Amino acid sequence: MSTETILKAAEAAREAIAANESEIEHLDRAIGDGDHYINIKRGAETIIALAPDLADKAPGEAMKAIAMKLMSTIGGASGPLIASFFLAASKTEGIDEPWTAATVARLTRDGVEAIKKRGKADLGHKTMLDVLIPVAAALEDGAASGEAGDALAERVVATAEAGKDSTRDLTAHYGRAAFLGERAIGTVDPGAMSSFIIIRAICGATR
Repeated sequence: MSTETILKAAEAAREAIAANESEIEHLDRAIGDGDHYINIKRGAETIIALAPDLADKAPGEAMKAIAMKLMSTIGGASGPLIASFFLAASKTEGIDEPWTAATVARLTRDGVEAIKKRGKADLGHKTMLDVLIPVAAALEDGAASGEAGDALAERVVATAEAGKDSTRDLTAHYGRAAFLGERAIGTVDPGAMSSFIIIRAICGATR
C-alpha cells in the first residue's frame, strides 16, 4: 500500500461523510456538541487538499504531514483525536515498507492507542472507540490467522457496525451526551456512527 492508497481512502471517506450528512448531524443534534459533522468533513477535505504535496512522500512522512495539518485546522474534540491517530500511525513499525494485513493492524492499533491516551476514553464510554477498539482487535486477529482480502474487510465492517450499534445502550462519559445521562440511552453516538461510515467506505475502496 502506498501514499496513493491513503489518499484514495481519504477520498472514499469524504464521499461517505457527505452522503451520510443528515444521519450524522441528526445524531449530533440529539446528543452531541453540534459540530461533529462539520469537523470530520473539514478533516477529510483537508487531507484531500494536501494530495499534491503528499503524492511523492513515503507513507510515514505523509501521515505525519496529515497529522500536523489536522492539528492546526480542525476544532472540536475530533480534530486532536484524529490528528493523534495519524501521528502515531506515522511511526508504526514497517510503515514505509510494502503493507500487509499485519502492517494495517499495527498502524490501526497504534493510532487507536493514541486516541485512547489523548481522549482518556475507553471501550464502553459511548465514543468512537466503541468502534475503533474492536476493529483494531479484528484486524490483529485477522492478520495473525492469515485472513486477508474480502473476508477480512467484511469482518472489519461487521465489527465496526456492531460497535456502532453497541453505543445505543450506553451512557456517555464525555461531552454534551455525558450531561444528558440516561437520556442519551437509545441514541447511537455520532462519533461511533461516523467512524463506522468511514471504515465501511475505506474497506470498500481499498479491497
